[in-house]
Formats: sequence, structure tokens, C-alpha cells
Amino acid sequence: MKLDIREHKFYNVFEAELGRKRILLTKNLAPGKNVYGEELVRFRGEEYRTWDIFRSKLAAALAKGISQMGIKPGDSVLYLGAASGTTPSHISDIVGENGFVYALDFAPRVVRDLVFVCQDRSNMAPILADASQPKTYFSNVLEVDAVYQDIAQRNQVEIFIKNCKIFLKDNGFGILCIKARSINVAQNPKKIFKMVMEQLEKEMIVSDYRELDPFEKDHCIFICKKR
Repeated sequence: MKLDIREHKFYNVFEAELGRKRILLTKNLAPGKNVYGEELVRFRGEEYRTWDIFRSKLAAALAKGISQMGIKPGDSVLYLGAASGTTPSHISDIVGENGFVYALDFAPRVVRDLVFVCQDRSNMAPILADASQPKTYFSNVLEVDAVYQDIAQRNQVEIFIKNCKIFLKDNGFGILCIKARSINVAQNPKKIFKMVMEQLEKEMIVSDYRELDPFEKDHCIFICKKR
């Protein structure tokens, strides 16, 4: 694949055109290694990883024109619900060597996969823990610039707010991915998103919000700032 890669409006995110399709990419912090089968592309002596908007909610949010990402080079990030490392690895690329990603998940099988991803990335560490019990990993995580959460649980908003209160620096950003069907399978997703907005605004400043259809059905993302 040959692409004419250019800088995106957000630091350490890149884009290119492939026909009528816009491609998102990040510069690979572990050259020669991919994480989930994404293509590696060389351009002007650098290696980039294509970023699949159908497999990453953050990439989908960028494709939907989110005005603020809340993560920049040099940031430390607590990622809750890291799974096998698809989006966390791209965040690892974005924060770069001077940043750090705490990649947390409660499932031993996916954390095993995370271990292999982190072996190739000096700015990323796996944590096996339950995000609803932050006291169990309090000693393993320093205060962070951003909390990113992608957890499909009924009480996902409460988990997010709890972790932001404990770990997020003043004026830091919280990025919350909401799966409406995990909160209430019978209720209209738009009503759930509105309810979540009201709940978040009691605790944080909501900077931006995007529904992620058609890339992620019945999902949305909130970009929040700590008061």
C-alpha cells in the first residue's frame, strides 16, 4: 500500500487518502510489529500503522469529527478495558516514548495478549484488575493526564467517575465510550446517551460527544475534563 501521509489536526495522528476513503494512522513505536493485523506502511523513512475505524472507538470518534481527543504526546493514560490492545497500542504510539499507558483489563486471557503487546512497547504496561475496584491497583498507577474507559458494564459511568476522581490530574481529560445496550438493552440508545450526559455533567465538564454509528452501533463517546 502506497499512501501520501500527512499530519492530522491532533498531534501524532496521521491521515491519508486511499481512493475516496480516508485512512487514519499512527507512527509505529515498535517498528516491524503489528498488533491486530493492521497494515504497516512506510513513508519518508518512517513506519506507520493503519488505524481501523471499525475496530477502535477512538478512531471512529476521529472519523466522526470529534473536536478534542484529550490525549497528546507525553501524556500518561489509564486505559480501562484494554482488551487485547488494539486502541491502547495506538494511544501508545500517540503519547510516544515520553508518555505512558497503563493498560488494565480483568480477563486473564486478554491480559496475556496484552503482555506480548507491552513487551514491544516500553511505554505500556499491562494490569490484571477489576476497574470497579480501583483500590486494588491504586499502588500500581500514578496520577494520569487522561483516563480512557471502554467497559461494557451496566454501571460503566459510575466506574469511570470513580477512577477519574482517584487517578486523574486536575484539568485532565476523561474519555468514556458508552455501549447503550450494556446499560439497558430495552431502552432507546439516544435516551441512554442523554442520561449519561446528565450524569457526567454533575461531576465533570463535557467537552464533546459523538455517536459512533455506523462504525459502532449503539455506541457513543464522551470527552470530559476534570473540574
